[in-house]
Amino acid sequence: MVQEKQTEKDLIEKLIKGEIKFYQVEKYTDTETATTIRRKALEKIIGKELKHIGSYSIDMKQTASRNIEAPIGVQQVPLGIAGPIKIKGEIADGEYFIPLATTEGALVASVNRGCSIITASGGSKALVLKNAITRAPCIIVPDTEHAAKLVKWVNDNFEKIREVFRGEDPFLKLLDFQYWIIGRNVFLRLLADTADAMGMNMVTSASQAVCDFIQENLPWAETIALSGNMCVDKKPNALNFILGRGKTVQSEVVLKRNYIHDTLKTTAEKMVEVVYRKIYVGSGQAASYGFNSHVANIIAAMWIATGQDAAHIGESSMGMVTAEVVNDGDLYTSLTLPSMICGTIGGGCWLSQMQEALFIMDCGGGFIKGKPPGTLAKKFAEIACSAALAGEISLIAALAAGHLARAHEALGRGATARKRVEKIE
Repeated sequence: MVQEKQTEKDLIEKLIKGEIKFYQVEKYTDTETATTIRRKALEKIIGKELKHIGSYSIDMKQTASRNIEAPIGVQQVPLGIAGPIKIKGEIADGEYFIPLATTEGALVASVNRGCSIITASGGSKALVLKNAITRAPCIIVPDTEHAAKLVKWVNDNFEKIREVFRGEDPFLKLLDFQYWIIGRNVFLRLLADTADAMGMNMVTSASQAVCDFIQENLPWAETIALSGNMCVDKKPNALNFILGRGKTVQSEVVLKRNYIHDTLKTTAEKMVEVVYRKIYVGSGQAASYGFNSHVANIIAAMWIATGQDAAHIGESSMGMVTAEVVNDGDLYTSLTLPSMICGTIGGGCWLSQMQEALFIMDCGGGFIKGKPPGTLAKKFAEIACSAALAGEISLIAALAAGHLARAHEALGRGATARKRVEKIE
C-alpha cells in the first residue's frame, strides 16, 4: 500500500539517514520515481554520480513487478551482431543474425568469422534431441523399505500425479520421473515440458503441489527441500551432462577444405589436432564438465542479449565438440549441448529490449502461428547451438593457425591499462 506521499528530497534524506530502507521507497511513491530516489540517495552516499546507470529506455514499472527489487537504473552491455549464419534445423530454416551482448573484444568478430565459413559451406544442421526441464524434491522416509514403497506409489499413481502437476496451466506437462534412494532420502526428479518458457517457476510451483499430494497420501513421506539439488539447477554437473536437462541440442557442419584454407588460414588436420590435444586431453586432465574451447562466451553473450537467466550459463555451456577429417580434407565438426536452459517467453525475455534481440533471430513474439507451443523455444535453441559452433570453429582455427594473440591485439585488446583508465575518467 502506498503511504502518504513525501517529497523526493525528504525520501532521499531518510534513505541516507537509514530511517527507511531502499526496498521500502515504493510505499511512498510510484516505481519510476522510487528508482530515481534510490539512485540519488546512493549517489550522495558514495559521492559519485551514476548518470549512465540512470540513462535507460526500459519500463521500470514492468521490470520491478517481476524481474528485480529495489531498482536504481540499468546496467547496459554493448550489443554486437554476427552473421548471418545459414541453418537447416527441424524448426530454424534460413539465415539468421546473432545478437551478442559482451564486453570481450574479438568475440563478435570471431563468431562472425565462424558464421561466414559455416554459411559458405552450405550451412549447419541443428536438432533438439531432448526437451525436459526438471525439479527434484528431496523427501525423507523412515527407512529403505518405505523409500521403495514411495517410488512404487509414484509409479502406480503417475497419471494422477501428472494431473496434479499440470494444475490449470495448459502449457505445462509432466513427462516422466527419475529417482535416487540414498539412505532415508528419496530424490524425485520430475521432468516437464514447459512449452516456450524456460519454465523453472512453473515447475517449482507444480512440484510443490506434487509434494503436497504425496504427503496427503503418504504421511510418512516428508518433503525436506523442494529442490534437493538433483535437478540440477544452475550448477555445472555430471548428471545433466550425461542425462540432459532443458534442451539437449546438437549442431553440425562439414566445412569445405578450400574455405578452411582461404578463410581460416589453416587445414582440417591441424584443427583436429587442436581439438584432440586441447579439448580432449587438456579438458580431460582438468576434469572439465564440457569438452570445448569457449562455448560459454557465446552462450553468455546470447543469454544476456535475450533476457535468459544468466545463472544458467554454466550448465548451458557444458558442450562437447567433435572434429573429423572427411572427403580428403574437409572437416566434419559438431557441437552437442546437453543442458541448454532457455526460453522465448517469461522472465527477462518479455522485456522490450530482450524481445527486440529475439526478433533479430526471428524468435520474438512468444509463439509461431499455427505451430505447437514450444516450437519457438526449440528454434532459438537450434540457432544458439549453431552460433556456439561458429564460435568454436573460429577459435579452434585461430589456435591451429597461431593467430589468437594477434587477433586480440588487432581488435584493441592490447591497449594499456592506463589508456583504459583514462578513457573511463
